[in-house]
This record gives sequence, C-alpha cells and structure tokens, in this order.
Amino acid sequence: PGRARRLLLSQLFQPLNLEPSGEARWEGGPAEPSCRSQRLMLQAGLVRPSSPGCFIYLPPTVRAMEKLVRVMDEEMQAVGGQKLNMPSLSSAELWRASGRWDGMGPELFRLEDRHSKDYCLAPTHEEVVTELVAAQGNLSYRQLPLLLYQITRKFRDEPKPRFGLLRGREFYMKDMYSFDASEEAAKETYSLVCDAYCRLFDRLDLPIVKVQAATGSIGGTMSHEFQLPADVGEDRLLLCPAGHFATNVEMVNGEQTSCPTCGEKLTQTKGIEVGHTFYLGTKYSSVFNAVFYSPENKLQLAEMGCYGLGVSRILAASIEVLSTEDSIRWPSLIAPYQLCFIPPKKGSKEEEGAVLLERLYDDLSEALPHLRGDSVLDDRTQLTIGKRLKDANKLGYPYVVVAGKRVCEDPPVFEIWDQNSGEVLFLTKEGVIELLSKVQV
Repeated sequence: PGRARRLLLSQLFQPLNLEPSGEARWEGGPAEPSCRSQRLMLQAGLVRPSSPGCFIYLPPTVRAMEKLVRVMDEEMQAVGGQKLNMPSLSSAELWRASGRWDGMGPELFRLEDRHSKDYCLAPTHEEVVTELVAAQGNLSYRQLPLLLYQITRKFRDEPKPRFGLLRGREFYMKDMYSFDASEEAAKETYSLVCDAYCRLFDRLDLPIVKVQAATGSIGGTMSHEFQLPADVGEDRLLLCPAGHFATNVEMVNGEQTSCPTCGEKLTQTKGIEVGHTFYLGTKYSSVFNAVFYSPENKLQLAEMGCYGLGVSRILAASIEVLSTEDSIRWPSLIAPYQLCFIPPKKGSKEEEGAVLLERLYDDLSEALPHLRGDSVLDDRTQLTIGKRLKDANKLGYPYVVVAGKRVCEDPPVFEIWDQNSGEVLFLTKEGVIELLSKVQV
C-alpha cells in the first residue's frame, strides 16, 4: 500500500516502427522520411502521421511536451507572464480590421459557419488579444506591463508540409503578447522576454543563436529569431565567429561578407527557427483602440510586443540536433522517462537479480519522489539484456539501470548506463540513489 505502481514497458502504448498508412504516406508517396528527427520519431513510436502535416502525438511525446510546457511556464511567469487560453476559431471581422484577412493569403485556413460568417483557424492571436485588452475600458498605467500568453494548437495551410513536426499544418506554439506604457518600456519588456528565451534554451542545453530577422506578416519595426543550427534548417544565417553579429540572410544585401563590428569574415550556416520575437509598437493597439490611462489621466495607446516559441518544433529540433543516426537523444530535462530498468533474462543464472532490481525500483520511488512515474521497467524478460539495452539506447532514456552479472554479489552491484555521457558505472543500491538524486525533471 502507498507504493507507486511500476510502469511496465510491455504495457506502455509506444508501438515501434510505425508505418505511415494510406493517405498519410505524404510527400510524394511511401518514400523515406526526409530528416533524422522525423525518421527517429516514427521508428520510436513517438508520432504517427494522420494526414499531410498533421500528427498523432503518442503518450511518450505528450509527456515530453508537458515537461517542456512546464519549463516554459516557469520562464514566462518569471518575467510576469499570465497564462490564458484563446479560441482556435477566430472571427474574420478582427482579421479584416487589421488587414491580415487578405494579407495572409492562402496560409490562413478559412471556413464559414451556418450563418455565413467567415472564420479562420488562428495561426497567431494578435487581433484577439488586442481586442480583449481594448475591451478593458479602465486599464491604468499601474497595471502595465501586461504580459498575456497561451500554449495552444495553431494552424497554417503549408503548401508542402515536410520534415515531420518541423513544418506542419497543425502545431503547438507558445505565444505571448505584451502591453506597455511607452516605447522605452516596451523595448525593456522585449529585452526581458528575449533573455527568458535564452535561459529556456540554456536549460535545455540547446545551442541557440539569436539573429536579426524580418517582421513579415506579423509586422512591427524590430524582430529576432532564435535559431538552432542544423543541416536540415530552412533558414540561412550569417554569423560573426566572435559572436558580435548574427542575422538571417534575408536581412542583408548580397555584398555583406564581414562583421560590421569587428570586420571578421561572416560564416554561413543553416538553422531551424524555434522562437521569434517582434516589437509591434502601436500597429494593433491603434486598430482596436487598446488604450490605458496615463499618470495625467489621459488615454494613450499601449505599445505592444509579441513572442512565439514552437513547442512541437522544439521537440523535433532538439531530437534533430542531439541524436545520432539511429538513437534518440532528448534534452535531459524533457525526456519522456528518465530511467529504464532492465532485469535479467528469464532462465539466466542471474534471474534471481530480478527481485533485487524491482526492489531498487520501489526504493528509488520512495527515496526520490520527483522520479516517481519517470521510471520504466522493461519486463520483456524473454529478450536478452543486450537486445533491451539496444532498444533503451535507441529510445533515449537518459539513464538505464541493468541487473547484470554483478547483481548476485554481496552487496548487489548494478550497471548504470549514462546515455548522454556514454559512461557505464557499477554501483550499489545506495550509490544508484545518490547518483539519481541529482537528476532534474
């Protein structure tokens, strides 16, 4: 009683080697998936295509995404963000008022209800959130800055979805909108949020580059992208080797080859955009009359910024850059499960070690409650330890605990495989608990 139920691998819904079916054989037929993260996520039973650019996220992926969302919540709330949730269905009236109903073109999924009213499936929510703030008739400068964010599904009618979760038609995004009393204050908020993004990627051990970028259909006068360098990236970046300058190629003319600060030759690389920030000024607040009372009790337009993080894209991009060709590696903080326990093969001379390993599993759950529910027991004891170790390596558990030959010693010694460093340690129960007490989830 009171003990955590053991999670058995045989009971987890993670069908390996899932094949796309029927209509879901997208991108020109049943060809090989087009990038490492897509191939690994399909093979590992993390996602399954449902229709072009739309995926079913299987339980391990949902766990990883929920962990990522928790980290985002911590960083957004640390800068004063307040979480809300806006409808995916957005009225065309709002989009016509901002000029984006026509401006966004065919990227917008459009539909008409039974009363012949037009709607879109929102790719972003500037109009909705600005209209919401405008409806607060007595907003005071004392309530600013106001930072409102959500983490929801978004929709974009990609002409050619590809690279799995890296470029889909339905995806998860964190979008935040800031309202400030002056341009100076708005730029300070912009800087704070950019710093929060950098902290987030540091915590995930992802080598992000912040680059100057175009404002595109969102608008505004200043914009930065957070890019993860990767061969499969669709953006081309110019970087100063000394770190003084970084930009998307679209921002410079063809002649710029050296850093404007130190003169070093710029290097070119490809990147996956995983975050984007915009200083909007009064582009939307002027349309929807989002105003506040100044210290002089005069009505003034709020100065705005907006900030996006691709939640599902960060998951896929991190697998893209951290993994090997045949084995998934997650940012440790968001791995679906931190630990995999591998008991001896049934009928082997170490078989009695299975009970000791199960006891270790239970003792660990009790001693380290933060890892409770983050451990999986690979109960497929008809398979050799080697075969299950190979599977564990492919699925990317940060730590694998094996009851091998030395489990029959007194005291029993367990093998601990640290997947990210490649180290193998031999530890007693107390040593295992001490090592794993440092694991963050």
